Amino acid sequence: MRTIPSDRIAATTRPRLADGRLDLREFSRLAGAVGGYPYVKVVFDREESVLHFIDSADGTLHVRYIAGQILGLPLDELARGLDAFNDDVYRNPERRFYLGTLARHGREAGGDFLSLETVDVDTMSQDMLRFFYHRVRAHIDPAVPLVLKPANHRQEGYIARIPEAEIPRVLSHELYSTAAFVPLAAGEARGRLRVFRSEEEYRADPEPLEWQDIVVMPRVPEDIPRVSGIIHAEHTTPLSHINVMATGWRIPNAVGIGALDRIERAGLAGRWVRYRVDADGEDLVLEAAEPGTGGRESTRPATPDERVAVELPDLAPTPITPLSELRTGDGARFGTKAAGLGELTHLLEHGSPRWLGFYRVPRPPRENLLRYLARQLDLPEDADETELGSAAQRLVKEHVQVPRGIVLPFSLQQRFLDSSPRLRDALARLDRTLRDGSADGAADGSADATADGTSEADRIREHCLDVQRLVRTTPVPAPVRTEIERAVDRHLYGSPAQVVRSSSNAEDLPGFSAAGLYESVADVSGTEAVLDAVREVWASLFSPRAVLLRSQAGIPLEHCRMGVIVQEQVGATVGGVLVSCNPLSPQDFRNVYLNISPRSVTDVVTGRGAPIQYLCNTLEGGSRTVSLGTTGTDLDAGTKELLRRLALISRLVQAHFAPDETYGAPVDIEWAIAGDRVDLLQVRPFRTTG
Repeated sequence: MRTIPSDRIAATTRPRLADGRLDLREFSRLAGAVGGYPYVKVVFDREESVLHFIDSADGTLHVRYIAGQILGLPLDELARGLDAFNDDVYRNPERRFYLGTLARHGREAGGDFLSLETVDVDTMSQDMLRFFYHRVRAHIDPAVPLVLKPANHRQEGYIARIPEAEIPRVLSHELYSTAAFVPLAAGEARGRLRVFRSEEEYRADPEPLEWQDIVVMPRVPEDIPRVSGIIHAEHTTPLSHINVMATGWRIPNAVGIGALDRIERAGLAGRWVRYRVDADGEDLVLEAAEPGTGGRESTRPATPDERVAVELPDLAPTPITPLSELRTGDGARFGTKAAGLGELTHLLEHGSPRWLGFYRVPRPPRENLLRYLARQLDLPEDADETELGSAAQRLVKEHVQVPRGIVLPFSLQQRFLDSSPRLRDALARLDRTLRDGSADGAADGSADATADGTSEADRIREHCLDVQRLVRTTPVPAPVRTEIERAVDRHLYGSPAQVVRSSSNAEDLPGFSAAGLYESVADVSGTEAVLDAVREVWASLFSPRAVLLRSQAGIPLEHCRMGVIVQEQVGATVGGVLVSCNPLSPQDFRNVYLNISPRSVTDVVTGRGAPIQYLCNTLEGGSRTVSLGTTGTDLDAGTKELLRRLALISRLVQAHFAPDETYGAPVDIEWAIAGDRVDLLQVRPFRTTG
């Protein structure tokens, strides 16, 4: 390990660096890189009054440096006492060591400057932060600007009380808004670069996007077909429908500010390129490449060994059922979304023996993370699992709920479809066209022409639109209508408005997320409006985009059905989506990522306006704002605290829904805040590319 000798960095009058200061040249010699930013870790030793600039190229951790280079502590001894060691350096108000990181920011943020930041779990007081900043400032070249970057919401409050003339500062969301590159999903692809400078230009282009295309736009709309890669030329959120779906497609996806001009200068528009996104890269990679075989290497339907597996629908006669009576195993009759919400409803009421799973898992050298959970639940660190489970259940019951609702099963949709000979014939024509297209390789959305000059894709679209028109206009049979009316009256009495939502068996699958693919209808009131909304949701199963995407994934039309959730619509002051992981850093097991709109969940998932973005630490506690989005204003302290509790609850929910005993599979939760409680609107697996 290469370090700067202490006699060059002592906070005394002894010689330190050239001219007694760290300059940008020396910074570059020591720097490592993460997320595209060069950084150097620093440690101030109060006992020796020495500031250490650590050679950070190999990613050496602060605690390993302190143990090995300052204390002479063997690594096995450090491992045995790691939690106590971390408590001492991050939580002890009388600590010997102050730990921080210097990061260099370039011209995209207004010129070269360094930011000083602690880790997000550090509990430094206002006075400690002030002391640390001034001590580091004294050992950096005066010509290099140094700002303090608060690591969490608590530190932001401290810094706000210090004059900016004394301590310049930059907030996380200010840096994020200037970041030229944000990796949304790592990966590599070869394809044809399709460039559009606006959504209007994209809509007007007569040539449809195909599988081999890599699309570049300021903000990619959520209704694009499956492609080989995505580049957003403006900032977006990782949790919009299109970005969640792109993750499910396992394709490279990134924000690249300036990508449009860069592509134009290189003359790459319309050409075949190699596109790569690295999670820790400094920029996306675009290089000219040879066309694929025949120019169409990725535009083929899924082969049998690549097809997405879908659970066959159970069409046995089934009554309309309250959400509270469904469980995970009911997906074959009601759809995965309804089954997940039913399981969640039961979970919140009755608890789970798997609550603690995420925190039970060993994180070497830690035997488990239960002591961290105990802290978050305001229990003694040695609380046993019975106490932890009871406290977790109290937390959940106090803060979250699932709005009441009913679910229309697949069998009810089938009764409706069977009621109309015209509808049955239209479905048969669509199915035949899909089968013919799959046989000759054209059901992938490509433009291969048939004998009459019409492309197979166009014929599929025409048949889809015909089926949708018939679904929307065919009267609901009287017995089906009566069953829906009675279920709404019995289970949703007193509800002034409902939201009618999709729940298919062809969604939330490995390799096929279907995020945003099917319809939901809000602000529904009255029998006729409910029936119209139900038919709209049924019709969305047959939209051209849904049918083509499923066909590309190898999911037959006959295997797909649509259940419908009719749910009490809740009033909400704030809404959003969270995933119980950090999608921008897959190795981060501490943080939960939240996207927030002061208006509605819809704003987040559709990508209309950039949301507020938070990271909430579910081990040591605390949270920080990553982006203020287009709102420009952060949330109040009470809402931040409620969202921190929601993040902790999401870890408990993740453990319950985990498919194995690693408890590592994150979940995606849609939520809305009304008063001092959070309504959970959806839970589903979050498929990462890692």
